[in-house]
Amino acid sequence: MLEGQYEAKKVEDKIYKLWEESGFFNPDNLPTRHKKPFTIIMPPTNANGNLHAGHALVMTIEDIMIRYKRMEGFKALWLPGLDHAGFETQVVYEKKLEKEGRSRFKMEGAELYKEIWAFTEENKTHIRNQVKKMGASCDWSREKFTLDQDVVKTVHKTFDKLYKDGLVYRGKRIINWCTKHQTSLSDLETSDTEQQDKFYYLKYGPFIIATTRPETKFGDKYVVMHPNDKRYAEYKEGQKIDLEWINGPITATIIKDEAMDMEMGTGVMTITPWHSGVDFEISERHNLEKEQIIDFYGKLLPIAGEFAGMKILEARPKIIEKLQQKGLVEKIEENYKHTVKTCYKCNAIIEPQIMNQWFVKMDPLAKKAAQAVRAKKITFIPDNYRKIFLHWMDNTIDWNISRQIVWGIPIPAKICDSCNAGFPDLDNKVIACPNCKKPVRADKDTFDTWFSSGQWPLVALNYPDKKDFKTFYPTNVMESGADLIFKWIPRMVIFGLYLAKKVPFNTVYLHGLVLDAKGQKMSKSKGNVINPLDLIEKYGTDALRINLVVGNTPGTSLPLDENKIRGYKNFANKIWNASKFVLMNLNDYSPKTKVVYNAKQKKILKDLQKIVKNTTKQMDSFKFYLASEEIYHYFWHAFCDKIIEEAKPALIEGANKKQRQATQQMLLEVLTTNLKLLHPFMPFITEEIYQQLPVKGKKEFLMIESWPK
Repeated sequence: MLEGQYEAKKVEDKIYKLWEESGFFNPDNLPTRHKKPFTIIMPPTNANGNLHAGHALVMTIEDIMIRYKRMEGFKALWLPGLDHAGFETQVVYEKKLEKEGRSRFKMEGAELYKEIWAFTEENKTHIRNQVKKMGASCDWSREKFTLDQDVVKTVHKTFDKLYKDGLVYRGKRIINWCTKHQTSLSDLETSDTEQQDKFYYLKYGPFIIATTRPETKFGDKYVVMHPNDKRYAEYKEGQKIDLEWINGPITATIIKDEAMDMEMGTGVMTITPWHSGVDFEISERHNLEKEQIIDFYGKLLPIAGEFAGMKILEARPKIIEKLQQKGLVEKIEENYKHTVKTCYKCNAIIEPQIMNQWFVKMDPLAKKAAQAVRAKKITFIPDNYRKIFLHWMDNTIDWNISRQIVWGIPIPAKICDSCNAGFPDLDNKVIACPNCKKPVRADKDTFDTWFSSGQWPLVALNYPDKKDFKTFYPTNVMESGADLIFKWIPRMVIFGLYLAKKVPFNTVYLHGLVLDAKGQKMSKSKGNVINPLDLIEKYGTDALRINLVVGNTPGTSLPLDENKIRGYKNFANKIWNASKFVLMNLNDYSPKTKVVYNAKQKKILKDLQKIVKNTTKQMDSFKFYLASEEIYHYFWHAFCDKIIEEAKPALIEGANKKQRQATQQMLLEVLTTNLKLLHPFMPFITEEIYQQLPVKGKKEFLMIESWPK
């Protein structure tokens, strides 16, 4: 019997333990009616901290999907996992070291790796418990970690295959370099940040060039213009010009290239191939020399003469002062707004550098991904992300996959410093370069974390040989944050098609950010970060879950308002009290009794069938925001406010017995159906009440009950 008010704290841990002990989170243990597989691979949570509000949304949406499909009779697998999260985790740990007065640069690599491993192991335990708090009905027996040995082995084999297929190469190319963290970063790990700087117009012989970075100009000896620019028709490709520059006379060479924008500035620029992606590409096309001006710590090299050893921002005004003394400054524009690349973790300005790194040739892989999406093998929810995905795939650049960090999957390769060659060596047996026969060394770099997590649907299901892969791949849904349409989603599609020859999932469901109540992005600096565990402690998991779903359309951001969660706690109490009322009036009820419904009761049940049909349609269309809202309103305003109130006279002592029996059965049927409809959204309270129902043919658990038809 249900007693008192609903107390989530007393119910949730007890119910979750019952679910785990039942074994039904594992699809292999589901009843025989569950035959057709339905699979969701959980986006692996970074093992470097606690769950945040965004994670709570992920867990809620995916659990709704899996519980619904399980009730529909699918062999539903929701496979959980954790991500070592490479660079991101190392940054988190470096902050911890800084607080302790230590630096990773003064530690042996093996020592640092061991410490971070222990750090992530502790976090994995916390995260696992927090995911359970959210009511996640995932199969813990299949949990994967991106540093599991079988995962590492598969990632290594993929690297080897890509190399043999000519899709991975080691080359000396321009990369994004973080001077603080001392590692290269892919474009996905940089942010475009708007800032104000001075814009300097400088006299370069007969030309005026403009720059925000005079500190890069020491090695500039090529002046570029568009071949069709009539203003500079007198200058010929390869022509030499003598001029005075920062540290004395130099000879410059004229370069004609169509990359030059005739409408921008004076239509002329000098190039610094070592420190600019655009300039690097021009230099590659024209086979020009490249010279490093700034070192990997952001200091000027000896080419800068008297400014050597200075930090960029320290040297910049002094360089301009010297140019002014020489009469080489035409003008200075103050407060020039422009966009610079910054490290997405520390906000340090990225310094482009030329380095030997491992790259994946993206164009042939991206074309196959784009073809699959154009063939509608993958559905995007919302659909506008399909265009974003295709734009990204149609405009790829080669992907730098090597990182100069300790934490991650090591690149199984050998490097020959004599001829700058690099090649996979999975068995660690090669001692001499196959090209020049000189000794080789082990590659000390690790893979970009997206290289391993991009293979997540494959490695999570034990690609290529195990039963799980053959049964559950391709998966049905990949649910993720909308921001990962640029980062993670394309890489999973690429690797799925490249390795398994099939798309890794049929549907991509993308959610937006979870914001604070004022619609602002949560951040520690603003002090507006909301811990979902705190909300669960106050209001219960069910109240938080349904709040995260009602009205939350895919792809849009959601303000997390504590007052609304409090309101859904009241809804949980409403469910409890209505159920308690029905159960209190079933003391003489028998499921075997045959009843005859009157016209009003038939209409109630007919209306209920419409709700069931409409809810099912919305669930199948991934419109959980509508389904949850409709069930909420039906339960509160139709069932509680009308049906129960109007049924009370037939339940009082002395009422007609047949009428009472029909009313009892009608109320029980409406309640049971509502509990089933609500279960994916509010699993704890619905399961607790279901256990008390005297329903004919009742299953052991609501979580494996049949979805209403």
